[in-house]
Amino acid sequence: MNAQITRLYQDVEFLTTIKPYRNYQNLQSLERVVTYLEREFKEAGSPTEIQTWVAAGNEYKNIIASYNPGATRRLVVGAHYDVAGDQPGADDNASAVAGLLETARLVFAQKPALDYRVDFVAYCLEEPPFFGSEQMGSYVHAKSLHDQKAEVLGMLCYEMIGYFSDAPGSQHFPTPELAKLYPHTGNFIIVVGIDSYADFTNQVHRLMQVDANIDVQVITFPSGDGLAGLSDQRSYWKFGYPALMINDTSFIRNPHYHRKSDTIETLDFKRMVEVVNCTYRAITHFT
Repeated sequence: MNAQITRLYQDVEFLTTIKPYRNYQNLQSLERVVTYLEREFKEAGSPTEIQTWVAAGNEYKNIIASYNPGATRRLVVGAHYDVAGDQPGADDNASAVAGLLETARLVFAQKPALDYRVDFVAYCLEEPPFFGSEQMGSYVHAKSLHDQKAEVLGMLCYEMIGYFSDAPGSQHFPTPELAKLYPHTGNFIIVVGIDSYADFTNQVHRLMQVDANIDVQVITFPSGDGLAGLSDQRSYWKFGYPALMINDTSFIRNPHYHRKSDTIETLDFKRMVEVVNCTYRAITHFT
């Protein structure tokens, strides 16, 4: 059983058609997302837990679905569902939320025998003005694990997994050094980590490459500053947990980043399927 394009499309379509857009100011829109995610997780076969906190006087929510919850060790797979400003956010980050849901569906349908639990977490408040703060949903979740003294194997962050191009020169680079190392056609997915947790990053990369029908690249940065720390994985590093990002290189490749043109029509759902399939194989063969 593999990921299904129709379900990924339906998830992205729902998220991108919510009006007003699902930014931190539009609480009713965010609540519609919560209701949808709860329903989809439950239909997949998982009860859900809602984690709440207050930021700028308003209540926000993470949605958590757990597979094999009786296990002591756990792996976290997460994606944020809020957007930056007034735009549909198809790649950023409806693509990743759809990937999160579809990965959970595969796990609960196939019921792999694991000696660890997998927590699927949809976060709010990844985007500005809360990015990098203790009010990010991922920080709230990571801190809760730390406070519980949970044994965390690591965290995989889905962040923008839907924009690809086969045009030569469609992949751009922030430095000439990186341009020497990676393909210049933007049709790959990349696993992004930091040196402190290189073993974790490399293991996930190796597992994602097995029987992959998409090019899976990897990069480790010296620290979480800059490009390495531009999503929810950063919150887990603060508590000493291995974490990485699965990403289409976001604004380095995608010209629609944080624009109203970040629409469903710009996404490549065939490649999104392959990203989910690769990630499923990784999270169900972790050691």
